[in-house]
Amino acid sequence: MRHPTTADLLARIGSRELHLSHPAFDALPPSRSAEHLREMLVHHHMLPSRGDPRLARFETWLDQRLATLQSTPEIHTPIEQFARWHHLRRLRVPDTGRNMDNATRTAKQEITEATKFLTWLRTEHHTTIAHLRQAHLDAYLSEGTTTRRTIRSFIQWRHRTGIAARFTIRHRAARTTPLAASTTRLELIRTTIEADHITLSTRIAALLLLLYGIPVRRIAELTLDDITTTPPGPTVRIGTLPAPLPEPLLPLLQQHLDSHANQKTTNHESRWLFPGTRAGHHLTEQTLMQRLRKLGIDIRAARNAALHDLSKEIDAASLAALLGYTPNTMNIHAARAAIPMGSYPAIKRPKR
Repeated sequence: MRHPTTADLLARIGSRELHLSHPAFDALPPSRSAEHLREMLVHHHMLPSRGDPRLARFETWLDQRLATLQSTPEIHTPIEQFARWHHLRRLRVPDTGRNMDNATRTAKQEITEATKFLTWLRTEHHTTIAHLRQAHLDAYLSEGTTTRRTIRSFIQWRHRTGIAARFTIRHRAARTTPLAASTTRLELIRTTIEADHITLSTRIAALLLLLYGIPVRRIAELTLDDITTTPPGPTVRIGTLPAPLPEPLLPLLQQHLDSHANQKTTNHESRWLFPGTRAGHHLTEQTLMQRLRKLGIDIRAARNAALHDLSKEIDAASLAALLGYTPNTMNIHAARAAIPMGSYPAIKRPKR
């Protein structure tokens, strides 16, 4: 409330200088304060909902990006075609399983890298995408960062739509799969439980990752309804079957539920387990990943280590149902753990 930008926004609303409408907010200089206030107004039904706010922000970003390319039509036209006909059309199709945050980030990166490539063609070879040759692609991809290969989507889309001929862009060689040692994972679990100086929500999210190998996106999307109390004990619903919560996690979880973090104003009565700072939304995957990394957790290595260890104790089919993975994915982890027949419970005979 005391921040100058916030105070100015509120004063302008109070004096009726700033109308309560989305076009009025779109005309403001981009700022986190303006977007935060906009989400609060939508959440409390003082502004109409625009649907997914990340899609709305992407559309605003796209209009601004295309406006900067107006002076170079040989770049503007193919980028606008790719952005609107490919990315924007797909993003507007309702999909409950889509991670809109990742989808819009990927779209932005592909549009940005395609723009860089067309700029390179224009400045280095004095040509346009209409006169592209395989030699141009090979030269461009042979130098620079690995993000240059992101133009693969742009090049392939032009071929699929019949705009251009087919060109070859090889897939980047897959890196080795990171895997933390079991002792490292157990040490991280112990450290996280004892780290009283760390935010409680971060510790709980870290434990869910270290114990179950759940994708960070799924952790961020958990709701209070996913936590249930049963006679055998509390469970968390990640997949189709409820997974039991270990005893060391229970006091932390209860303390977190009692604290109502981020629920004072923007997320009053929120059902998210990890409410975000924006009204009506959970903590974003990117924010949660940053917090976990500050704990010293290599997210991919820790997730693979958890699945590696769990596949030694539970058959792949049951593990897939508990954690929300596909049976094929869990069979791969079982094979890596030297348990290729892990999906067949009958072979696990009790010791005599």
